[in-house]
Amino acid sequence: MKKKHSKEIDKKSLILSILRLMFFILFLVSIIYIARWIIDKNKNKELEQKISETVVVETIENKEETENKYKIDFEKLKNINEDTIAWLKVNGTNVEFPVVQGKNNDYYLKHNLNKEYNIAGWIFADYRNRLDGTDKNVIIYGHNMRDDSMFGSLRNILKEEWHNNKENYIINFVTESKAQKYEVFSIYEIKNEEYYLDTEFKNNEFINFAETLKDRSIKDFGIELKEEDNILTLSTCANNNKYRIVLHARKTSDN
Repeated sequence: MKKKHSKEIDKKSLILSILRLMFFILFLVSIIYIARWIIDKNKNKELEQKISETVVVETIENKEETENKYKIDFEKLKNINEDTIAWLKVNGTNVEFPVVQGKNNDYYLKHNLNKEYNIAGWIFADYRNRLDGTDKNVIIYGHNMRDDSMFGSLRNILKEEWHNNKENYIINFVTESKAQKYEVFSIYEIKNEEYYLDTEFKNNEFINFAETLKDRSIKDFGIELKEEDNILTLSTCANNNKYRIVLHARKTSDN
């Protein structure tokens, strides 16, 4: 009887020891992850300060409105990373970043502008886009970071105060050759899918595609879409990667 009782005690002790080890490993992994997150966050903060020196904002005032014109020093940006292809500004958010483009859609999920491994990644264009003015759907991705970096503040577009401010409807997308403006026509949150990530269209496919995106919107922006339109799509994850927060905008100027 004593031997049986002793075996039960030994078994419980073993289980407790295993549980303690598992909790310790989990705690250690959490500490490492948090430390890595802090290091990566600080690196990207330094990068943001560095790239702010490459942007000049000119305010142009006329009788009708006040307009900000953005001049980007792409030579400096390309000295940092030759993959830089554009600069993106989304009003009502913290999104004001150079956009890079890799050979696939995986690399910049875990690498920053300096091409260093970084859990926050960077803002990047779909590798299928040509960025030569012929793209029907330019797609830009970024992580939804909790500290509002990268596309973290893109969640603002789902808030009433964001889409009640018409100044937020204009997206600035500047490439080396052109300063483009886009006007928002659709904002929504949707389960993880790939439909809205199409870049190639045949015959009348594009207008049907664009109308579907418009119908999904949580707000009617009153914009009529045409077959000849070009659009910009911003996409980020939400709710532990189960959903996507998405913004679509139609090109209105291409100077």
